[in-house]
Amino acid sequence: MTVVMAGLALLGLCHGAAWASPARVFAALTGSGGGPGVVIREWRLPRVLAGLVFGAALGLAGAIFQSITRNPLGSPDVIGLDAGAYTGALFAITVLSGTSTQLTIGSVLGGVLTAAVVYALSLGGGLSGLRLIVIGIAINAMLTAFNSWIVLRAELEIAIAAVGWNAGSLNGVGWDDVAIPFGVLAVLFVVLFTRAPAMHQAALGGALAVTTGVRWDRLRLVLVLIGVGCTATVTAVAGPIAFIALAAPQIGRRLARTPGIGLLPAALTGAVLLTAADLAAQMLLAPEALPVGVISTVIGGGYLIWLLTKEVRRA
Repeated sequence: MTVVMAGLALLGLCHGAAWASPARVFAALTGSGGGPGVVIREWRLPRVLAGLVFGAALGLAGAIFQSITRNPLGSPDVIGLDAGAYTGALFAITVLSGTSTQLTIGSVLGGVLTAAVVYALSLGGGLSGLRLIVIGIAINAMLTAFNSWIVLRAELEIAIAAVGWNAGSLNGVGWDDVAIPFGVLAVLFVVLFTRAPAMHQAALGGALAVTTGVRWDRLRLVLVLIGVGCTATVTAVAGPIAFIALAAPQIGRRLARTPGIGLLPAALTGAVLLTAADLAAQMLLAPEALPVGVISTVIGGGYLIWLLTKEVRRA
């Protein structure tokens, strides 16, 4: 997966309005190359890095929620976190002036509040993975309907901007857009990997994990906050990108042949999926670039159909 990531990154740096040879890319990365070098360093490089880092973040968020729920359908987009982040962004766009800072704060708060509601409702009668997923699907449906109502009531220009942001896109991403999110995600990644051993113990089941010294309730809350932070940070910059968090952990688990959901395979697979989807979005209707969320939905939709078919046959 690391080799595939490197190949996709190089292809992303080469591809653009004008093709750049690998030699020119390497020259640009070393600080030379003239005008084309500036294009590669300032326009293409942040987009490629955003695809890799944001894909890894979504893969880790999916791994967290699938590990907590012990269900392959447990992911931020299924349980409503993406819809909640979109609600917060819609509030920033329609009620406030819709600046990038307001979009970031609104989407993060929307995702956090949605997670808090889903988590609180799931605690009744004891938190279980299936209960959390079912409640999350219900909250997701309610928020989707509410978001549609907001868009329909908004002015035309605002509605167009809101719908475009909801598609999920890396178009136009620059260094100013990703500098702070990269720092936030780096902190979340470090905290998550320090919790990885306890997370793998908890995969055996909450009751058994407690007997091995894991403080399950506290660990679960920390993991949920990390998962929400990863999802909301990506959504704040690129909008809600569907299905990467759903598919990456399971694909990574099968490729690595691990008994549980591994964090590193999920992160690498998420990075590959999002980067590949963004390249496909740029190439399919070139010179027009599609939102990456359109491509990820097609990939994830096919994966979801396969997963559900497999689960039905197993049942």
